[in-house]
Order: sequence, then structure tokens, then C-alpha cells
Amino acid sequence: MTELLICTTCRPADNPRAHRAAGDVLLEAVQAEQAFGGPEWATVRVRGVTCMAGCSRACTVAFQAAGKYSYQFGDLTPSEALARQLLECAVLHHRTPEGNLARDARPPLLQSGILCRLPPLELSTA
Repeated sequence: MTELLICTTCRPADNPRAHRAAGDVLLEAVQAEQAFGGPEWATVRVRGVTCMAGCSRACTVAFQAAGKYSYQFGDLTPSEALARQLLECAVLHHRTPEGNLARDARPPLLQSGILCRLPPLELSTA
């Protein structure tokens, strides 16, 4: 199962602390979309997390799964379209054996803003 992690404390610099964090708004939008989506979106575990250290590139999300590449994206703006595309990208991550998310295969709102790509964790057998 692929996890879609959404930083719930992420906020662009122009979003004061008195206002709700953009990441929290995005998490709510993704959960709403997933609730009414198709069965493929059930292969995605959506989880809000406190701080993914992408503060200068807020709003940030990540995709991860055991034995697969992990990705982090930033500079996102919460919207219904982004919520749907995040779920679509998570399904793509789930379907690919290594978790590769080629730029041209990703939904349009995720074709830029990549912050990092991490290789799968290698477990020691010693």
C-alpha cells in the first residue's frame, strides 16, 4: 500500500499562523475526494503528519511504500484538482514495482515541485 503523507503544518510564508495551515486544508480535501472516489483510491493510505521540513517550499506531500522509491513535492496549492491528482499519483506509485514516478507519467500539478526522491530502504540480513 502506498502512503500519501501530507504535512498539516505547512503554510506558505504569506499565510499567517492565525489562519488554518494550507497543508491541513489539503489533507481535508484529499480525504473528501478519497471518500467518494473509485476502488483504486482505496489502495492509498492518506496520513497527515506534523512537519516534513519543507517549510520554505510549503505546502508539501510525500509518497512512500515498502521497497519503493519515496518522493516529496512542495510548492503546492490546496484545491480539489490537486487532491484528485495526488490520489491518482499515489495509485501510480502503488502500481509501479519500484515506485518510480516519471515526470511525464505524473499528473500535471505534480510534474514540477519535486523536492526529493529517496531510494528504498535496504534492510540488512546480517
